[in-house]
Amino acid sequence: MSAENIGNVPAHRVAAGRPRPAPSTGSFRPRHSGDLARARVLVAVGTDTHPFDRLIRWLEEWHHGVDEDVGLTVQHGHTRAPAVPGAVTFLGHGELQAAMAEADLVVCHAGPATILEARRQGHLPIVTPRDPARGEHVDDHQLLFARRLGAAGMVALAETREAVIGALTEGLADPFRFTVAADPVAATTRRAAVEQVGRIVEELVVASARRRQGARWWSWLLPDRHGERR
Repeated sequence: MSAENIGNVPAHRVAAGRPRPAPSTGSFRPRHSGDLARARVLVAVGTDTHPFDRLIRWLEEWHHGVDEDVGLTVQHGHTRAPAVPGAVTFLGHGELQAAMAEADLVVCHAGPATILEARRQGHLPIVTPRDPARGEHVDDHQLLFARRLGAAGMVALAETREAVIGALTEGLADPFRFTVAADPVAATTRRAAVEQVGRIVEELVVASARRRQGARWWSWLLPDRHGERR
């Protein structure tokens, strides 16, 4: 095993028996030998049609001070393209896998599939959940899901600008801070994890819907501005 680079995967991110990532076929730019001193950061906001301008704005603010030291891949989806290099609207599944294998740090929304893939590739992802109160999603299941995973230590939860920038700064200083044991060939384990995540998300969505229904029910018992029941 080379101490420098194996199949475009940084040496500190290669696990024993790890297969080479699928080659990129789109806008993802693989790391070349001249880039080895630069940290690679992947940001993925998923495919949801709601914009996630808040995370993109924080990323832009952070990048101004580190642009010489960081190579970016930013999958921005339906959010406006960030004013930073490396922006791409969408990544196919193979491209996303290759980008995660190449990255030193992964920042993402609280999409279960994205989080699972990041951990499968050996990352402790820095996760900023979409907030429905800001028009970033239809409900609060990402908030509930991310907070549950954050409490379990399965993601680095970052809900504020300070938390995101702090995590990125810490990750650049110590790349091992946001890594986990990669297990890319354990298909059975992965299926079980996907099923468990699916159950958790379903429970959170149901609980959220019940709270909203309860709020609507109680609103009928409250007096309106004329003092009458609704």
